[in-house]
Amino acid sequence: MGIRWQKVIYLLLGLGVTAVFALAFVSDPVMVDVAMVARGELQVTVDEDGETRARDRYVISAPVAGRVKRIDLREGDPVRADQVVAEIRPLPLSARERDEQLARITAAQALAREARERARHAAADHEQARRELQRVEKLARDGFVSAQAFERAQVSETTAANEWLALDFHARSAEADARSARAALMAIGGSGLQGAVSLRSPIAGRVFRISERVVAPGAVLMMIGSPEVLEIVLQVLSGEAVKIKPGMPVLIGGWGGSGMLQARVRLVEPFAFTKVSALGVEEQRVNVVADFMESPQDLGDGYRVEARIVLWSGRDVLKVASSALFRRGDDWAVFVMDGRHARLRLVKPGHRAPLETEVLEGLVPGERVIVHPPNDIADGARVRSRR
Repeated sequence: MGIRWQKVIYLLLGLGVTAVFALAFVSDPVMVDVAMVARGELQVTVDEDGETRARDRYVISAPVAGRVKRIDLREGDPVRADQVVAEIRPLPLSARERDEQLARITAAQALAREARERARHAAADHEQARRELQRVEKLARDGFVSAQAFERAQVSETTAANEWLALDFHARSAEADARSARAALMAIGGSGLQGAVSLRSPIAGRVFRISERVVAPGAVLMMIGSPEVLEIVLQVLSGEAVKIKPGMPVLIGGWGGSGMLQARVRLVEPFAFTKVSALGVEEQRVNVVADFMESPQDLGDGYRVEARIVLWSGRDVLKVASSALFRRGDDWAVFVMDGRHARLRLVKPGHRAPLETEVLEGLVPGERVIVHPPNDIADGARVRSRR
C-alpha cells in the first residue's frame, strides 16, 4: 500500500514538473489592436488643398506704350460695366509701330469674333440641355426614368449653364480689348500725341490689383473680377486627375465657417505642370476647377479651402479598416480574431479609401480583425486585444 502511494505521488510530481516546463515555454499572447467589420457609408475621394478664385476675372492691359494717368480707384473698389478705369498718355508712333498697332487691332477683332461664336455655341448647348432636363423631369415624375438619370440631366444643364456664362464673359473681355486697341490708334497720330487712351471695365465687379507706371504695350494695369461668383482651383497629382470627371461632387471644408459646402467639378485641365513639393520632390500636377453649388458671401478671391473630390460613394457597403489588409502572395488577407487566436483569412477587396476598404468576399459583419498586424503574428497565434 505504501509503495502504491509512493508511485502516485511520484506521478503527480512528474505531471507538475511537466506542467511547469510547458508553461515556461508557452509564449505570452501578442497584444493587438482590433477593428469591427461593419456595413455603412463609404466614399472614395481625392483630398487636396485649394483656393477660391473669381470665375470671371479680367486683365486690363495697355494697348500702347505711354504713361498711365493717376488711377483714382483702389483695390476692392466696385466698378460699373463700361466705366473708364484708366487713361494712358501714349507716346508717338513710328511707321513700324503704327503697322504693329494695326495688326494688333486685327488680331483683337478676330479673337473677339471667335470668342463670341464660341459663346453662341455654348448658349445653344445650354438651351438644348435645358430642354432635355425638362423632358427627363417629366419622364421622372411619370416613373419612366430613374432618379439617377434625372440627376445626370440636372448636372448636364448646370455644367452647360456655367460654360455658357464663362464663354460669354470671355467674349465680352475680348470685345473690350478690341475696342481699346481701336481707341489707341484713334488717339495717336502718325507723328505725335493726339490725346489720351481710355480703358474701360468690361463688367461690373471689383478691382483686385492695380499697377501705375510707364508701360509698354500689353503691360497689365489692373485686374477686375466679380467676387460674388467664385470657383475652386485644386492642384491634383496627374495620377489622380485621370480618375476625375466633370460633374463629380466636391465637398468643401476648412473654409472658416461651419459645415461642408457643396461643389461640382467643371473642368479638368488637359495639361499638367511641374511643381516641387515641400519635401523637394518634383510632381506633375493638374488644375481641377469646381463650381460652388451655393457660394457663401463670406468667401473672397484667393481664400484657402480643403476639398474632397468624391470619385465613388456607396451607402450600404461592407467595409473593413484599410490598415487590416496586407498582401499574401497575389491575394489580400486579414487576421480575424477567433477567441484568443488569430486566424488568417483571404479576402477580396473592392473600392479603397485611405481609412476604410470595401470587402466583396471573405468577411461578415460583426467579425473583429487585427489592424496593423505585427510581423511575428502567424495563423493560429495567441493574441489579446488591447481593448
